[in-house]
Amino acid sequence: MKNNPQPPEGGLKDKKNKPERAVSSPLGARGCIFLVGFMGSGKTTFGKKLAAKLALPFVDLDSEVINHYQAQEEHVQSIKEIIGQNGLPFFRAIESETLRLIDVNNKVISTGGGTPCHFDNMEWMKRRGMVVFLNVDEGVLFSRLKNTDLEERPLLKDLDEEGLKNFIHEKLKERLPIYTEANITFNPVTQKVEDLVELLK
Repeated sequence: MKNNPQPPEGGLKDKKNKPERAVSSPLGARGCIFLVGFMGSGKTTFGKKLAAKLALPFVDLDSEVINHYQAQEEHVQSIKEIIGQNGLPFFRAIESETLRLIDVNNKVISTGGGTPCHFDNMEWMKRRGMVVFLNVDEGVLFSRLKNTDLEERPLLKDLDEEGLKNFIHEKLKERLPIYTEANITFNPVTQKVEDLVELLK
């Protein structure tokens, strides 16, 4: 892509996917559930369990970003490649645009760790559904992330263990004021999917 996307207008075009405004669901007016939280908090894993429990489709925003980007850049296979080729600000803009292209009616949507922290994404999500912050403590995040392939995570790829600890601490401190704007704060380590279902009623 040669032009820098400018959310919420410009950039990606997809005739099959248009921004959704109306939301209806068995759960009521807040039937779309957006999961936010730091990388390693379990948004994808927990989101799939929640979607299964509610009998709703599950959508992973990162996968949607890749799919939309591939419409113009066929050889790109990962978020890592998008950021490597275009930079982080470009990715954040495309991420915001893609969020607005998703049909948000009756879905559980797992977002990226930084998604709610850029542009007006948090408010946009709150207007269209229920935002749930998966609040996992730093120790658990570190334990999970250090055992993943950090090379596949552009923000972490050059960090040693001490650097990873510091990154988690500083970035989480920076993002917490935004994460906590969510409608619900939930700990998926100490609480069960069924507990969240009750909170969503």
